[in-house]
Amino acid sequence: MFRRLREDIRSVFERDPAARSSWEVLTCYPGIHAVIFYRMAHACWQSRLFWLGRFISHWGRFLTGIEIHPGATIGRRFFIDHGMGVVIGETAVIGDDVTLYHGVTLGGTSWNKGKRHPTLADGVVVGAGAQVLGPITIGAGAKVGSNAVVIKDVPAGATAVGNPARIIDSEQAHKREEKAGRLGFSAYALASSQDDPLAKAIHGLLDHAVETDRRIELLRARLEEAGGSIEDELAVVGRFDPQYLSKIVD
Repeated sequence: MFRRLREDIRSVFERDPAARSSWEVLTCYPGIHAVIFYRMAHACWQSRLFWLGRFISHWGRFLTGIEIHPGATIGRRFFIDHGMGVVIGETAVIGDDVTLYHGVTLGGTSWNKGKRHPTLADGVVVGAGAQVLGPITIGAGAKVGSNAVVIKDVPAGATAVGNPARIIDSEQAHKREEKAGRLGFSAYALASSQDDPLAKAIHGLLDHAVETDRRIELLRARLEEAGGSIEDELAVVGRFDPQYLSKIVD
């Protein structure tokens, strides 16, 4: 158990830049406390001490605001960031290196016994407020956007956003999100099928920026082939005002 705890603490430093010391993580991070309570409750559950397991889980919920059923199966290096309002159901299965943010629900859609909660494969990240419901599978390395409602399987490596969740898997969508990150804001949770005119305007601007970058790279390559260089002149291109997009869509 202590070996697992050390591993959990180390994983926090890889995913939370605010973490400053192991002592701070151990004493001040409710996600770590919730995992400690879960490990104890789950050991009781596996030993068929069901009431004791639920009692320990109940106290963990009271102290951390995170509810993890002792019957859930959770892998190594599991990290809950902030944590308040997280609910993980009895038949949920969580792989290694999974990250959940606050307000996430891994819930069921049926009162029938048996598998009724989601399975999250290794490396999944679930954004704040997302609801992942039913006996579905979120593939390895997939991401679920904030406030998404996922009721169908998500392929490995894909990103699911919206309510109901849709898969963003096109090359253009990934380029758009990359460009958004470089400009100083995130287009995360926006999808091209949305009717919001502001979202459409931002998508158009990002697509234009991606195409402009492609043309500049092509021109630079041709000039270098011809023996010329415009590195100094192009340096100004990287200094983009992230507030500019907000101004032109007001």
